[in-house]
Amino acid sequence: MSDFNTIGGTVRGRAARELRTRILTGQMPRGSRLDLDQIAAEFRTSRTPVREALLELSYEGLVSVTPRSGITVLGISPRDAVDNFAVLAALAGKAAELATARMTDTELAELRELATAIDAADDVVAANQRFHRALNVAAGSPRLLTFLRQAVRIVPANYFELFPEQAPRSREEHAALLDAIERRDGQAARAIAEAHVLQAGEALGDWLTARS
Repeated sequence: MSDFNTIGGTVRGRAARELRTRILTGQMPRGSRLDLDQIAAEFRTSRTPVREALLELSYEGLVSVTPRSGITVLGISPRDAVDNFAVLAALAGKAAELATARMTDTELAELRELATAIDAADDVVAANQRFHRALNVAAGSPRLLTFLRQAVRIVPANYFELFPEQAPRSREEHAALLDAIERRDGQAARAIAEAHVLQAGEALGDWLTARS
C-alpha cells in the first residue's frame, strides 16, 4: 500500500490515485461501503479533496455516490480489467505507430535514455511512466494523448509491486520497441506496444481471478 503523503500531485489527485489503485487491485472489494471521514482521517486531509476524488472515481464507474446510500465500491471484474487494458493497448499501439513515423533522432535518443534509466530508478513505476509518456508525446497527436491520459488510469500505481516478475519482460519489450522505431517499422512498433500492454492486463486479470 502506498504512503499517501509521499505521492506527488494535488491532494485530490493523490487521493484519487490511491483509492483507484485499492479498488483496481481488490483491496477495496466490490460492494464495500466507504466512510468519507475515515478516509480523510487516514490521508490526514479535509473531507473536500477526498469527496472530489470519490466523485472523480464515480465518473470512472469505480464507485457509486448517492445521497441516501452513501459511497459504495463498484470495482471491476477480472474481465473488466482485461478489457480496460485492451482499450489502452489499442491506443498505445497507435501512438507507437505514429511516433515511429514522426519521432526525430534526438527524441529517439532521449527515449533510449529514459528506457535505460528505468533499471537504476528507485521508483520503477515513475520511471516507466516517464518512458511511456515521452513515447506518447512523440506521436504528435494531442487528441490521442488526451485519450491515453484517461485510459492509463486503469493501471494500478503499484503494478510492479504486485508483479515484480514483469519488470524484466517490460525492459525486453521496451528494447524491441525502440529497435522497431529505429528501423521505422511502424507496424512492428504497434504490434509490440499492443502486446506489451495486453500482457500486463492479462497478468492483472489472472491475479484478480485468483483472489475472487
